[in-house]
Amino acid sequence: MTKLDRLARSTKDLLGIAEEIKKKGTDFEVLNINLDTKSPTGQLMLTMLAAIAEFERGIMLERQREGINIAKADGKYKGRKPINEAKLQQVQKLVDNGTSVSKAVSEVGIGRRTYYKAIEEGRL
Repeated sequence: MTKLDRLARSTKDLLGIAEEIKKKGTDFEVLNINLDTKSPTGQLMLTMLAAIAEFERGIMLERQREGINIAKADGKYKGRKPINEAKLQQVQKLVDNGTSVSKAVSEVGIGRRTYYKAIEEGRL
């Protein structure tokens, strides 16, 4: 494996994967940090690095949430734009007149899934 953080997101998952690999009679190496799990020292390092990676990910997600909350408070984070109902009606009119759904949504500029979701929700 080339990078440890690409294998698992949590320490528990990584150690579970390492245990499964060990049960199959093999070990693995992390190439970018020259870590080999054959030795007890390698296993200790694997556990410590996994815990640090999980901690870093938690900190990153916490900062992201804080940033989103600040942006929301400043009115800068509005989420996804609402669907233009007039465009949905325009697509429906084209479809009713015999245009294929794919062509109609392409002409109007909305996604197929958006159109079908509006139908599922009873908006069309």
